[in-house]
Amino acid sequence: MKITKDMNIIEVVQRYPDTMMVFMYAGMGCFGCHAAHYENIEQGALVHGIDPDKLVEALNEVVEASDEADVELAGVAAK
Repeated sequence: MKITKDMNIIEVVQRYPDTMMVFMYAGMGCFGCHAAHYENIEQGALVHGIDPDKLVEALNEVVEASDEADVELAGVAAK
């Protein structure tokens, strides 16, 4: 697991851009919101009525899928 519920929302999105779609799908698309700069995932999820553990699970699934795709693409890189 790379992402934990105590991580800052903006830092997660900056480090793992593919997670933005998970936040948006969950109704947390307010990245311009000042609170997103200091709230952690758990705090943001609870404010929006979302189970933080399920959100973190979904975020990590996206990150893992992205990592797997990167590894597969590395095997077909032009030489």
